[in-house]
Amino acid sequence: MSNALMKKWNVSKKDLVLILCVFAITGTTTSYITRVVTEWAGFTENTYWSWKLLLRLSVLVFGYPLILLFVAFVLGQFSFFWRFEKKLLSRIGIIKKEEPVKSKEET
Repeated sequence: MSNALMKKWNVSKKDLVLILCVFAITGTTTSYITRVVTEWAGFTENTYWSWKLLLRLSVLVFGYPLILLFVAFVLGQFSFFWRFEKKLLSRIGIIKKEEPVKSKEET
């Protein structure tokens, strides 16, 4: 599995380990922050479940990409995750796809 990911992403074994660490740290951090935000908002066990779900999804959708890029920067993998984020945002239609850069011979 690791060889397939290394080939797909065109990264070294060290970079693959760091990339997987970024995903793990980001997921754990986002989960913790989501819990803290719902507690800060005053939600309890008696709060209607859809309100909690809406707040948690908001934190996940907007917080996860920011935390991902921050953790990637700290672990030296920012360029990989910046490309990852741009590809994701272009797939869901938030940003336009980047046109491939043409060489001088093609123009």
